[in-house]
Amino acid sequence: MMPNVTYGADMGGLMRYLVGEGRANEHTEQHLVAGNSAIMAQYGYEVLDRNAAVKIAADLDEPRQVYGTQVRRSVKQFDPATGEPVIDPMTGRQAAVKQDANVWHCSLSLSAEEGHLTDEKWGLIATDFVRRMGFAGDDIGKSDARWVAVRHGDSKAGNDHIHIAVSLVREDGTKAHIPYDKRLSQSVTRDLERVHGLVELHPEGRELGERGIVPGAREAARKRDAVEPDVRRLERSVRAAASASVDEGEFVRRLRAEGLLVRPRFAVGRNDVVQGYTVALRPQNNEPVRWHGGGTLARDLTLPQLRNGWPDEPGQASDAAAEWRATAKNPWKYEPVKPGRETATPSPALFEEYAADMARLHEYIQRVDPADKATWAHVARDTAGAYAAWSRRLEPTPGPLADAARSLARSAHLRAHETTPRPVSMPAMAGTTALILQAAAKGNNAAAELLLFKQLAMTSHAIMSAHQAAGDARRTTEISTTLRGQLSEVRDGYQTYITTEKAAANERAWEALPERLKNARRVSETNFPVGSPVPTPLTPYQQQEADLLTQRTREARNQPDTDRDGYGR
Repeated sequence: MMPNVTYGADMGGLMRYLVGEGRANEHTEQHLVAGNSAIMAQYGYEVLDRNAAVKIAADLDEPRQVYGTQVRRSVKQFDPATGEPVIDPMTGRQAAVKQDANVWHCSLSLSAEEGHLTDEKWGLIATDFVRRMGFAGDDIGKSDARWVAVRHGDSKAGNDHIHIAVSLVREDGTKAHIPYDKRLSQSVTRDLERVHGLVELHPEGRELGERGIVPGAREAARKRDAVEPDVRRLERSVRAAASASVDEGEFVRRLRAEGLLVRPRFAVGRNDVVQGYTVALRPQNNEPVRWHGGGTLARDLTLPQLRNGWPDEPGQASDAAAEWRATAKNPWKYEPVKPGRETATPSPALFEEYAADMARLHEYIQRVDPADKATWAHVARDTAGAYAAWSRRLEPTPGPLADAARSLARSAHLRAHETTPRPVSMPAMAGTTALILQAAAKGNNAAAELLLFKQLAMTSHAIMSAHQAAGDARRTTEISTTLRGQLSEVRDGYQTYITTEKAAANERAWEALPERLKNARRVSETNFPVGSPVPTPLTPYQQQEADLLTQRTREARNQPDTDRDGYGR
């Protein structure tokens, strides 16, 4: 749950906005879910309109009006033309002015993937939040500040949320001053996530730094009728390219092979030292290019983090710089300086070879300490890259494989100070991912692909076990759900395909036979019975029928040899 705190001086303006139609007409069924008891008694069970908003604002602002208490805040000044801080010549520090700030406003928002809560649940959360912040409640030791919580439908990004409006003048006329309120709101929401069973934004222990999706990215995707924001598609492509590459130069070439636009960020005054990169999808219909840095896609996709997984050799560094320069000259048209193994056509036999490599990786990670987050991050990054590669080849739109890639990648999102270079003795999965990128396509090697897929599932299970041993219940549950859901669905799809393909192959082989052999086979099938040679077990009823038939047969044998009219032969 994400809190966002702002300040203002116009309670009426805030309430009119909250019960209004919204900037994009997204507000619907505007109503209160919690608040000051007197206000809830009058307005708590109806859809609010502008008149109700004005009256609620007046009730909230009444203590300030009665006691004349002023609440002001220091606001730092910036030059409106340049955006630079305004420096006070007397102190040499950034200038600040006092502004009225008697309104405290906080939105509490869930992620779109978390779904929706009931009004009753939001009411409990809002009441608990206000009490823990120290604005109201029996245990704060002060007079209450008046407040309400408004719910008016999802945001434009699809997030279920509420707005809490608080008057910063308490009912006894004193100021509701909460030191470090923004920092406190973050701490309080972390507590509320655990107490009310919500998805934890920053779980304790093995904290994961997954990047969120800004509202503008979701809105841009919606306008283009895209199935997902650009950053999700870019993350999968970059992750697959990185996991399939054995060095930095190959990484650049694979990014371009994925159809991405790529720009390096050189060190100042150099064209042989690359410090970072940005990527973009090719725009359509004269749209602007939207560039994204590796670090904005995922914490583990920055160039320094990716380099932790490649060998540090001078020759490879110079080759990589040449590839970066080639793509920097014209991001729209790129010719590789030194094409590598990404251009080779892989042999189907490589599936078994790389499955054996995966088995060696399993043996290696069995000896890795569950507390060694850095090594497990390398394992998770490689595994997520393999799923991302499979998704890029088999899923026209994001599906189970894309979800699996995102789920496993969360285990690789470590802080910079927590990461270490890849252990030299750790078997690599670059060959496996490269093979998937170049050869995986249902129909050619489905049985071999299924073997490799099962090996990846075993690696995913090992990552889950490491989280479980480290006491990370949330990640354990998430990966377990991925294994039971998304990955089982893909595995079953492969098995169904293989069974269907075998039946189709048998049918094609029959149709290819000469007519003479077909006739011989039909005669053979007619003359020889089909089915099991073992007698079918009989039920008691069937046994009675069989005994009766046996008795009739014996009686018939004992009768004279006559025809139906009773005359002998």
